[in-house]
Amino acid sequence: MTTKQRVSYFYHPTCPLFYYGPSHPMKPHRMKLAHHLILTYGLYKDMECYRPHPASAGEMTQFHSEEYISFLSKVSPDNLRQFTTSMQKFNAGDTTDCPVFDGLYEFTQLYTGASLDGAVQLCQNQTDIAINWSGGLHHAKKAEASGFCYVNDIVLAILELLKVHARVLYIDIDVHHGDGVEEAFYTTDRVMTLSLHKYGDFFPGTGHITDVGAKKGTGYSVNAPLNNGITDDAYFEELFKPIMDKIMDVFRPGAIVLQCGADSLAQDRLGCFNLTIKGHAACVAYVKSLGVPLLVLGGGGYTIRNVARCWAYETAVLVNKPDVPNAIPYNDYYEYYAPDYELHLGQDPTIENLNTPKMLESIRVDILQQLSDLEGAPSVGMQEVPPLFQRSESLDSVKRDRKPHAAELYDSVD
Repeated sequence: MTTKQRVSYFYHPTCPLFYYGPSHPMKPHRMKLAHHLILTYGLYKDMECYRPHPASAGEMTQFHSEEYISFLSKVSPDNLRQFTTSMQKFNAGDTTDCPVFDGLYEFTQLYTGASLDGAVQLCQNQTDIAINWSGGLHHAKKAEASGFCYVNDIVLAILELLKVHARVLYIDIDVHHGDGVEEAFYTTDRVMTLSLHKYGDFFPGTGHITDVGAKKGTGYSVNAPLNNGITDDAYFEELFKPIMDKIMDVFRPGAIVLQCGADSLAQDRLGCFNLTIKGHAACVAYVKSLGVPLLVLGGGGYTIRNVARCWAYETAVLVNKPDVPNAIPYNDYYEYYAPDYELHLGQDPTIENLNTPKMLESIRVDILQQLSDLEGAPSVGMQEVPPLFQRSESLDSVKRDRKPHAAELYDSVD
């Protein structure tokens, strides 16, 4: 693209303050680390910066059940005994990986509101790329918490995009399968989901290559199940790029949602891949180069200094500043990056790549064949934009956005 793409950045200073618990691997604090790097690298100067609105229960129930959202809004560490049955029903509480913590509902409101605001701006052509590193919680189901995720901001954002765009592509480069998003759109041909993930004895256990969708959605769920240790070239050159090239030919999405889970990086606390930050960001750069309206979200990532490195660098890529210095600028969390204080992360030389060339070729051939089979299939109409009266709700929600002054960004990080 020769024209400069407009980039919107959504950050709420309260979001990183929530705490899942002392032994829990999910640390919202990683968002503050990433935000400080984005500020000290000066990347905010190349973006429109917004404080998102908290999503309402009505917005959340566009996908989730009213009973489930009501439960999230009422449960707290102080009243758990009143909700014993509900916690079992909705897969929340201390016996699950989705604990009930102080401010849980407010946390879901903030990360969900940011994704919705980004989607609305894209729909109204107010931006070309919207970034919400607090979002991307891809495991949450219609009436069930799962995998550290409570409200599926991705599904809600895609539903918003579908008000304007006939087809939306969802791409997931988290180490875990994007099961909640795939499940939500498994029977429709208006949303294609692509997930590259560890498959086998690994959460959530879904995402086999033969899981391709059902009914009208047959062929529109695309899964690349991988083994431990995959490296940059194998991931991007052998799979991501050829698959994406074919998807763009066949599906021609009006908008794209990209989930950038950083647990697919080398040295992640829970992950088992061996991607560098530049390898991970190559996927982001490729999707950006397509010039399609793009919502970029966070996701997994449990070695928080590396999550911050990754998302700060990918922000730089999205604002056309991929050559930011490798030396991390001094910031309030500078000591987290010891001993090298560098932005980029190398591969772990002790990890073996268990993805053989033959296996990768088999995955690529199977997926390309699946996509080829769609080419002759009838697709939804090509008209992209519905009449304005159907968009009034979206237009109203745009008014909630406001751009804080750059100084306020600094004030809000502490």
